[in-house]
Amino acid sequence: MTGFLILAFLILIAGVLAVPLATRIGLGSVLGYLLAGMAISPLLAALSVDVEALQVFAEFGVVMMLFIIGLEMEPRRLWAMRGKLTWLGGGQVLLTTLALTGIALLADQRWQTALAVGMVLALSSTAIIVQTLTEKGLLRTEGGEASFSVLLVQDVAVIPILALVPLLALPELAGAAADHTGGGAHGGIDFTAHMSGWLAAGTRIGAVAAVIAIGIFAIRPLFRYIARANLRELFTAAALLVVIGIALLMSLVGLSPALGAFIAGVVLATSEYRHELESDINPFKGLLLGLFFITVGAGIDFALASTIWDSVVFWAAVTVAAKMAVLLVVGWFYGLRRQALWLFCLSLPQAGEFAFVLIAFGVANAVFEPAFADQLLLIVALTMLVTPLLFILYDKLIAHAYSTGQGGREADAIDEDNPIIIAGRGRVGGIVDRMLDAAGHRATVIDYNSEHLEVLKKFGVTTYYGDATRPDLLASAGIDRARILVVALDEREQIDRLVRYACANFPGLHVVARAKDRDHVYHLWAMGCRDIVRETYDSSLRMGRSVYEALGHDRQSATAMVEAWEEMDRTSMREIADVFRLDTPSYENEELLAKIRELKAEWDPKLREAMDEIAARGR
Repeated sequence: MTGFLILAFLILIAGVLAVPLATRIGLGSVLGYLLAGMAISPLLAALSVDVEALQVFAEFGVVMMLFIIGLEMEPRRLWAMRGKLTWLGGGQVLLTTLALTGIALLADQRWQTALAVGMVLALSSTAIIVQTLTEKGLLRTEGGEASFSVLLVQDVAVIPILALVPLLALPELAGAAADHTGGGAHGGIDFTAHMSGWLAAGTRIGAVAAVIAIGIFAIRPLFRYIARANLRELFTAAALLVVIGIALLMSLVGLSPALGAFIAGVVLATSEYRHELESDINPFKGLLLGLFFITVGAGIDFALASTIWDSVVFWAAVTVAAKMAVLLVVGWFYGLRRQALWLFCLSLPQAGEFAFVLIAFGVANAVFEPAFADQLLLIVALTMLVTPLLFILYDKLIAHAYSTGQGGREADAIDEDNPIIIAGRGRVGGIVDRMLDAAGHRATVIDYNSEHLEVLKKFGVTTYYGDATRPDLLASAGIDRARILVVALDEREQIDRLVRYACANFPGLHVVARAKDRDHVYHLWAMGCRDIVRETYDSSLRMGRSVYEALGHDRQSATAMVEAWEEMDRTSMREIADVFRLDTPSYENEELLAKIRELKAEWDPKLREAMDEIAARGR
């Protein structure tokens, strides 16, 4: 028991310390977990911890992640992705396997080993990619969906790879394979292992059909039955039962548990229990994925790496470069362009977590020599460590270049001279533009989402393409003559850049800025903007009024109560904004913290008295 508690404590403290630090300096949570694993690796070795066995347990986080993704993807949306699955996914797996096999042959590997290497390294990391794309809000973009399509096909490709590897056995390695554990911790029961090809295929198809049938006919009645007990923990247990049961069924027939979980999630995507399932599974998924990344970092053999580091770095670079070249070709021929193509290429060039399984499987089946397998494991780990850095490259260079108009088409020439300029025509800017147009006011609207602009053009909406933070584009829009600038951009960094420039250079311009949250309001106020609207503020006030009414207050009283609260909030915000400093985080600004405590002590009793008075008048 003590040993387990020590292990749990080490892993948790490593993650808790490393991940916030990595996230804060822009490295992302995945790299934070990997670095945490590398940091505690010597301690785990000293405690004789079986990292491989721990990794097998942690891989269940990938299964849960695919289940949740399936819950968010309705069958018709998956059907709409069939072209990406076929051409992008199939093309990537086939061409990458051929390319890496050719490179391995040039490195004097036997063709059996070379082909196995090609198949192993052709797969990418579902855990790292989906987690990172989700964190960055890129999973639903064109490039994100293309990457996810490839990952789905790769999960399916594991099945024929597992079938092919034993056929590549080398007789001279048979003795070493006999001494091997047979796959180590990754080994398991496979009822199809000794079946004929046709029977095994039929059994696997039947298992997939069973998962679909269970999702349609059995899971809903099960949850309805459990819901009657009105016990939240029982529902959580049932959600885990479903995921574990489906993963077990897939494993018993030699299929990917993650693939089975994804299919089950898709089947349940239209279920009334979808959101409950997602909220119950999410905490377990996050913890297990974090543990998986830590085990990847901890599993690196630093002693071996120190002796052959030059070879490992070289072949990891060759792997990443070869996969990126294939991704570029496949993505280009499919029709991906500009930002989406770069995201696609930079997301998938690493080797995947399933490589650890396949390499052990290859040693057990006399395809890889143990020493070669150890080197291959280091190459896989290094490519996974590099992936978060590629995403940083995408964020800092690629995404920024396209958002500033450097990577896409040229900015449109603006031939209007209106007193109002709207920067960004998304959910916020679009409504403002329509309201102004309805009242007979013409605004010059600038947006850098070219696809969105093409759609708007079909509706007869005139919007100019370009980056509204560029001074030259603002000058052509007539900012020096404009009366009002509406900043309705989506990205906080872009909002800050435009507000800072406009307030500093055009003091007579009335700037109306969109703020992401309360802290952002203080930032914009410090930059000189005095008309700031929090993007969810008014909807929150309306929801609060609805709650007051649901509690029995009439509409007039509920409205008065909301107005009283809003007056307090706005007044206190102005006082807090006066002591806010741009160069100091809010939680480290002692003057700001003291002001908040002072205002809270002053306003809380006054507001309570006002609310009681309003409620009494309404009775």
